[in-house]
Amino acid sequence: MTETTHQGLIIKAQSGFFSVETSVGLVVCQLRGKLKQGRARGDIAALGDHVTITILEDGSGVVENIEERKQALVRLDPRPQGEYQQVLLANADQVVFVFACAHPDPKLKMLDRFLVIAEKQKIPPLIVANKTDLVDEGKKIFGMYEDIGYRVIYTSAEKMHGIEELREALVKKINAFAGPSGVGKSSLLNRLQPGLGLAVNQISAYMDKGKHTTVTRQMFPLDGGGFVADTPGWKSLALWDTRPEEIDAYFPELRRLVPECQFSDCSHMHEPGCAVLAAVKAGTVHKERYDSYLRLRLGRD
Repeated sequence: MTETTHQGLIIKAQSGFFSVETSVGLVVCQLRGKLKQGRARGDIAALGDHVTITILEDGSGVVENIEERKQALVRLDPRPQGEYQQVLLANADQVVFVFACAHPDPKLKMLDRFLVIAEKQKIPPLIVANKTDLVDEGKKIFGMYEDIGYRVIYTSAEKMHGIEELREALVKKINAFAGPSGVGKSSLLNRLQPGLGLAVNQISAYMDKGKHTTVTRQMFPLDGGGFVADTPGWKSLALWDTRPEEIDAYFPELRRLVPECQFSDCSHMHEPGCAVLAAVKAGTVHKERYDSYLRLRLGRD
């Protein structure tokens, strides 16, 4: 067997070994030495990266080149030798935020923070309001996000409601899943594809245990094309490099109003001629969302 070069996608990363999906099958690879030269300030290769590999005569592979990422979900890992950026998932097409309508009660302040991270990373978000069978009207809880322009899918894993709509929304995309515990992510994934929730859960349990780099990260194929990757740890994700005065840019309903404020450096907290405060008073900006903005702006989250 002669050495051959192929394009591929990293679908599993563990302890310096990368499983790369290619047109000729799955190849387990390591990085070419030249890629590791110098002190890395972040993960050189990560789950979701598009790479060029060489398949060696023994069937193993070497990563020769890593394409530039369009974006990445990054967690800051403080180390004695300096800050290190862990990449949870590169090149996600969509991030799916799963929250329950009840049991547990929806933590909308958490959802707002997650949405800010998605906006900052330029990853389109999809909100899944699960356990609709436990409430009379899920839209009363999550409808304000539809008003803003976010897509919300209402589901019940128990009653099989919304499963087909969710399936169609995920197909042929790299999907990052996130949400608090107990909201029914595993049940939803099992409804989408038998055994998928169990497989994702096993990997996620390992990912949540520690912050060391030997953690396994993996994404799982969907029958119709595309992948699902659970991404626990959103509480520690990407607001560490965000200045307070940037926060309004990541709230779509506030972003639209900023040019109308009297002052270009308006904080939207007390200034005269503030279009945001006027909209909150008029009810065209939801008070709950404005409160989330204040919490993030003031660093209380």
